[in-house]
Order: sequence, then structure tokens, then C-alpha cells
Amino acid sequence: MHNDNWDDLRFVLTVAETGSVSAAARTLGVNHATVLRRVAAFEETHGTDVFERSQQGYRLRADRAHVIEAARDASQAMRRVAHLLRSDGLGHGEILRVTSTDTFCTTVLADGAGELEQALSPHRLSLLSSNAHLDMARLQADVAVRPAMSVPTDMQGEHAADLGFAVYARDEGEDRWLGLAGVLHRSAPARWLAETVSPQEIGNSADSFVALCRMAKAGQGAAILPCILGDDAPGLRRVERGFPDMEVPIWVLCHRDLAGAARLRRCIGAVAGLLSSRAARLRGSAA
Repeated sequence: MHNDNWDDLRFVLTVAETGSVSAAARTLGVNHATVLRRVAAFEETHGTDVFERSQQGYRLRADRAHVIEAARDASQAMRRVAHLLRSDGLGHGEILRVTSTDTFCTTVLADGAGELEQALSPHRLSLLSSNAHLDMARLQADVAVRPAMSVPTDMQGEHAADLGFAVYARDEGEDRWLGLAGVLHRSAPARWLAETVSPQEIGNSADSFVALCRMAKAGQGAAILPCILGDDAPGLRRVERGFPDMEVPIWVLCHRDLAGAARLRRCIGAVAGLLSSRAARLRGSAA
């Protein structure tokens, strides 16, 4: 039987969560060599590699995600033990990290955070706003809420609702467009814009629908926005620009290897239920 060193496991977990040995060293307050030594000791003890090494650094092997999830459970259990000893048995659950776009984090998820807190009690919610997709294999988040036409092969979850889009502007006669840049360049609205609108008609652009909404309110052009943003924006109106009815599925997902974890199933169900209860607003129909 292995003589497990749980402190070595803490080093492995920190490298997985921070994404690099250097970041783990800073987080743990030790030097780079110490992290390398403790990770190597853990892997040697168990006779297997947890990470893939490359010039870009340490990357968690796809088939080891469940190992890191178990390590997180162990780490949280140790913190709960310490807390229970300090607080005479009054525990506060775990922190469930939900990543989503700034559109969802500033609208339905922020508005419904209180409902989620009740549904997930005693666990607590941490919203991570990122328009770029976090690396779920590195466990940078527990659950992801994303609008997408399809689900990545390494993810699993529920289709909770549909996100409607429309064109919004401050004035009906607005003849310039705002462009979609960065991660939004691959979205369905961006593809329609590229196929339909001349580049000469497109002015400023942004990689955030929240930013585009503010730019449209400032009179910089017409913007294709999620209806849940545009419909609630004072000073903006829907305008006709030949834009078709467009809806994109909204998925609530976790890494495929962790889909059996009870706390993640519970979190996915609660978030999917919240989105489903706001389905009309998300589509852009009457609330």
C-alpha cells in the first residue's frame, strides 16, 4: 500500500488549478524547484504521470481530471475539518465555480444568484465572467454556461434554454454597424454580419456584447445583441436590418469525466432550472 503524502497532493492540485509550476510556486509561497520535486514525488509514488510536460508548461492529462476533482474534494474536506474545529460544528459548504460570458454573468446569473444560493445551500456560488472558454480539463471552473450550436466532446450537461438575438440602435435611421471581434468573431451573429454587411459599413468593434451594448447606446452604430441585453437597455430600440430570427442553444456543462459528481449534477440542475425559468426573456419574447 502506498504511504500517501497528502501534502504532495496539495502541490499537484495547485499546479492543476493555476496552470503552471511558476504560478503554483507563487500561490504556495515556495520556490519553483520545490513544486517540481513535490509533483515528481507524487507521480513516482503512484507510478503514473498526472501532467503532460511541454515547452508551454505543465498541462493536466485529460484522463486525470477525475483525480484532480478527488484532490479538490480532499482539500475542501480538510478545510471543512479545520473550520468545524474552529466554529463548533457549523459548516458552510463548498464554493461552486460557474463560468459564463459577461452577458449571462451581468444579467440572469447575477439576478438569480440568490435563488441559486438557496437551491445549492450550504454550498456557495462563485461567478467567473469570461468570454473566452476556460480550460475545464484544468478545472479552472466547475460548471460552464455557454451559448453554442454544439457541445464540445469533452463536455456533458443540459440544454437549458435558447438565446435570441436582434439588432439594436439608438436611432431608427442608424446606418453604421458595430463589429464583433475576438472570441465573438466565431459566433452565429458574426457569421451573418460577415456574409451580409460590407466591411465599409462596419465601424468600431468589440469582443463583448456588454461593451457593444454600451457603444450602441452611445450612438456609435447598430449592434447585434442578445435580446436579454438589448431589450433591457434604456435608450436602445430594436431596428429592422434584414436580420433573421436567430436563436442559439444555451448549455450548462461540466467536464465529461466529472459528470457523475453529485455536487456538479446538483449545480447543473439548479443553473439549468434558473435559465429555464427565464426562457422567454432569453429568447427575446414577452417576459
